[in-house]
Amino acid sequence: MSLIQRIHGAVAARSFSFAARWWRLATLALLACTITAPARSDDPATYHVRKICDRPTGCFTTIQAAVDAAKNDQSVGWVLVDVGPGDFNEKVVLNRDKIRLMGAGPTRTRLHFDSVAEYAGHYDRDNWGTPGSATLAIAADDVAIRKLTIENTFDYLANDALPPGDPRKISNSQGLAVLLDTDSDRISFDKVHLIGYQDTLFTHGKRALFRNGVISGNIDFIFGSGMLLIENSTIRSRRRAASIPPGGFASFITAPSTPANQPIGIVIYRSRLTREPGVADGSVALGRPWHPTTTFPDGRYADPQAIGQAIFIDCFMDAHIHPDHWTSMAGTAPDGSKNRLFHAADSRFFEQGSSGPGSRRRPVDIKWTNPPTIAEVRQILFAGWDYPMG
Repeated sequence: MSLIQRIHGAVAARSFSFAARWWRLATLALLACTITAPARSDDPATYHVRKICDRPTGCFTTIQAAVDAAKNDQSVGWVLVDVGPGDFNEKVVLNRDKIRLMGAGPTRTRLHFDSVAEYAGHYDRDNWGTPGSATLAIAADDVAIRKLTIENTFDYLANDALPPGDPRKISNSQGLAVLLDTDSDRISFDKVHLIGYQDTLFTHGKRALFRNGVISGNIDFIFGSGMLLIENSTIRSRRRAASIPPGGFASFITAPSTPANQPIGIVIYRSRLTREPGVADGSVALGRPWHPTTTFPDGRYADPQAIGQAIFIDCFMDAHIHPDHWTSMAGTAPDGSKNRLFHAADSRFFEQGSSGPGSRRRPVDIKWTNPPTIAEVRQILFAGWDYPMG
């Protein structure tokens, strides 16, 4: 071998040795970074809910247990409760801000509970059975519910079928799927199914958004005083077991109790109003005005300042919608009787761009003439709300 060849060989060997040492050092450094790098600060803490837990920590067999653990998390950021497939038979209270409740899909994850207002007063701070009956109660800000079904399984139809005067029949047959409690704001639902009969969704807090889902029920099944926008969803009326006179109202979709000084009530936008089998043509009202019985210095009677607002914009309406569209509702008079009648004409009811066989209506002389546009609804609803971030 010549001198030049020996020199080239030595240089090549040293170069290979250097490259190998550099590669080993780089690999070790990368591995160290991978092992020691902290989690991103914006990754939420996750609490898993499974029918059978397959991990030693961070997994729970009930939703409430996971929510309670999340509440003990003292961080100010979002937390995630990740619920796997299955049926979860429990009542749940969400009372931690910035929490996401995420299922595996509305046909795969189901939260359900059998409760009715007649016997649910002990669940409520004021011994009020209606909110006490809720399968899911939300008393927090910045809550996001995704991809699950929430159902109240009280057998409403069996009770509805009993004749008046039957000692087995209960009068307080409300059974909530969801309560948005007074201490709730910026609540969002996406790809969620809410199932009940009477009073399925009680909007009793501040602002809420419901998108891409299903709400089903019969009597006043979307009701309350809060600001609620429902869009791109199905509003499904369910049948009654009681006999309804021809031409009468079997059920009512909304029953708003919006305060007179509140600009937004219940707004349903670009949604489909459908029905289950057994719901007759022309039997369901879009809404009626609820004036809740309230205690005042001079007595206890229907709140005269609850001027309910319900707006339907660009909605498809099937033939089950009554040709009057709106109707009246009785409230408590100062003498305690239920003979005070509140009329649709005195409420803030409005519809625009309706289509389908149920869109045809008889004229109702509603006095309210200045409804907000959908752009104004969004502006008011999302003020200070960084949606869809959470």
